[in-house]
Amino acid sequence: MEHTTERVTLARLPSGVEIATTVHTYDGTDDGPTVYVQAAQHGREVNGTEALRRVHDHLLDTDLAGRIVAVPVADPLTFDHVSYTTPEQLDSVNPNMNRVWPGDPEGTLHERMAASLWEYATDADAIVDLHTGSPNYLTHVVFMEGDEESRDLAEAFGTDLLLSEEANDDADAEWAARDFGGKLRVAATNEGIPSITPELAHSKQIVEDAVETGVVGTLNVFRHLGLLDGPVEENGDRELARNHLGRVTADDSGLFRASPDHAIGDEVEEGEHLGTLYDPTTFEVLQEACADRDGILYSLAQEATVTAGGTLLNVAWRRE
Repeated sequence: MEHTTERVTLARLPSGVEIATTVHTYDGTDDGPTVYVQAAQHGREVNGTEALRRVHDHLLDTDLAGRIVAVPVADPLTFDHVSYTTPEQLDSVNPNMNRVWPGDPEGTLHERMAASLWEYATDADAIVDLHTGSPNYLTHVVFMEGDEESRDLAEAFGTDLLLSEEANDDADAEWAARDFGGKLRVAATNEGIPSITPELAHSKQIVEDAVETGVVGTLNVFRHLGLLDGPVEENGDRELARNHLGRVTADDSGLFRASPDHAIGDEVEEGEHLGTLYDPTTFEVLQEACADRDGILYSLAQEATVTAGGTLLNVAWRRE
């Protein structure tokens, strides 16, 4: 196996300073598929980057059939700011890189950055886009509903929860309103490249359980596709559910006390009480947050101070 690195300019700042990242390529001695893996599209999501460092160490001592292209820091701008989106003065039109794929080489800063990496992604036979949710979220993998090859990748990767997501004309209004069509996973799947988005949980800190899930899951994808020898390893319960894109949001701003009797991953029923939002100055109850459907509670806000419209909880439909 041969490992090479390339320093790639993604775009330039107004001063002319280059926004650059490192692309790792692992070429096997035998023919096989090409997999594109990236992390840290959102700069505070560092567990994917740490997972790729450990995958790198594993690959250096392993026989490989095919090619792996890995980008540990897809968005250096947000990484340096430890942020989810880029500062407004740099890209006020498209502050979220994961809403602009396949990008535009003549567009805004994030569109140019995405276009630069899209050239590597479109050469792949499969894509793994590593993300890191907040501690509010159960670790899960998202794939496009109806795409069986993407579902196979998700099942190989593992985690406790596998979420299929309706997209394009099959999705509801919220999907379009949140510009989900510009996600790397969606753009790539629409191009016929099976793709998954693992959400490893826990932003801003390296958390061993989350990182190990990412390492085992990524290697499982390589094994599933035949790049590495050996069987797929256990990596969670692999509960299958559908992400309905709905969420229970805060009716007003205030303090939210999540129910101490519930935790992410719980089975809940429609109408089940999951938390209380109240005015911290008057103690008035502003909202009793309840499950909006039967299913798996895969997010529950833990940061108590919330603003109107913020997400309090998400429930996914369990699939048979």
